[in-house]
Amino acid sequence: MNTKLKKMVALALVAGAVAPVTVLASNGYFSFGWGTKSKAMAGVATALPQDTLATATNPAGMAFIDNSLDLGVAFFSPSDRGYRADNNFSTNAMGFPTSGFVTPGEYDSDSDWFLIPSFGYNHVLNDKMTLGVSVFGNGGMNTDYGQRPVWENFAGAPNQLAIGPGMTPPPGTMAAPNGMLFSMGPNGRPVPVTNPNATPAQGNVNPGGIFTATTSTGINLEQFFIEVPFTYKVNAQNSLGIAPVLAVQSFEAKGLQPFRQMSLHPESVSNNGKDWSYGAGVHVGWVGEVTDALTLGASYRSKLWMTDFDDYKGLFAEGGGFDIPAMLNLGLSFKVRPDVVLAFDYQRIFYSEVASIANSNNVNVMPCMMGVRASYCLGGDSGLGFGWKDMDVFKLGARWDYSDKFSFMAGASYASEFTSSDQVLLNIMAPATIQWTYTLGATYRHSATDSFNLSLAYMPNAEFDGNNPNITGSQTYNLYMEQKDIEISWNHRF
Repeated sequence: MNTKLKKMVALALVAGAVAPVTVLASNGYFSFGWGTKSKAMAGVATALPQDTLATATNPAGMAFIDNSLDLGVAFFSPSDRGYRADNNFSTNAMGFPTSGFVTPGEYDSDSDWFLIPSFGYNHVLNDKMTLGVSVFGNGGMNTDYGQRPVWENFAGAPNQLAIGPGMTPPPGTMAAPNGMLFSMGPNGRPVPVTNPNATPAQGNVNPGGIFTATTSTGINLEQFFIEVPFTYKVNAQNSLGIAPVLAVQSFEAKGLQPFRQMSLHPESVSNNGKDWSYGAGVHVGWVGEVTDALTLGASYRSKLWMTDFDDYKGLFAEGGGFDIPAMLNLGLSFKVRPDVVLAFDYQRIFYSEVASIANSNNVNVMPCMMGVRASYCLGGDSGLGFGWKDMDVFKLGARWDYSDKFSFMAGASYASEFTSSDQVLLNIMAPATIQWTYTLGATYRHSATDSFNLSLAYMPNAEFDGNNPNITGSQTYNLYMEQKDIEISWNHRF
């Protein structure tokens, strides 16, 4: 490895070590694209490599990139995002809830803007081979509900007290069933009021409120990738690429205290701060220029095998397992005329491979709350997950090379639904509802060696309705999200 490449690899490692990569992405928890030019065309890159971030989609594309360097930063906003819980939870003849429920109302998540850096470098070794390095955020999830705890009415027998004069039951007294205490709401129905200071002498099974959510609620998943692509040109038209992929991810959850009573490891469910996980996989690809106008491409990134989140082994299935799912890309690009190119990508993300993501959360966990240690309890091999399905994404982009100085890009993509309607409950934490993405962008070539790029993306508000019959009965929910993404980058050719 030559001196310049060694320095670039070292820079990539340092940049990755210090760069925050907090994101909530568009295709489930994957980004809709990598590299400013690709993002300006809705993420197409499988058969249209344009910069040194192309390896994130297809490592073989680096064979068609000159000696060059890319530095970029994205400003990403996954807002508005949140949920609405309907006031239709099940009650008995006395008007008391028959199960845990989410406090009715509409709640927006805080944390509105995120800064996401990226870096790439490619070195042409000879007329057959290239070697490079790219650093980027793969994706993630973030929610922060600060208005009130999402799960405040979710403990098996919460410490709850009636309040206010004239309330039924009177303030501070016990009320059936299960020691649940309520005030009377303006609509004449009982409204639970959390008191985390209640004692065992009050006769419930939640002493001291250990299962009562009293903090703000949310999760934060961050993922950072380093790929080191090597390419080999079989001939002038065809290239093969392979890249080892190194990954670091962190996770934090808060406000999930009620789920401790459903877990095999109740001490490792919530409010344990940030935990880290490390792992690796491999990414392979091919790009072939079939004719002067038509180029095809394909790539497959394996599952990334990650170390467990030990501090959250009672929350995630398989004792804290959270591998990163595999990804398949198939693409083509076609030159309509010398200055106009169209490109199409099909992407499949294999969320079903990862138990913590794919396992159902519409499961009767009452036995777990009664002390049964079963595989379907939280932390078990079949423990509650987000209920996500494999996702299919279709991307279409266009580029117009207007002049020697300027190019203009546009694109649109569509993603299939991420889950089914009976899996909504836990997805309050990860409302990955986005399906459509619309993009615009431009490149300004300042000189023969330097250019500047801009991409703009808008993901219109998308909603998803559903429930969770096994845990919250008849109550229904609505998840929603809207996103904006602005990225700028500088490209330098050596």
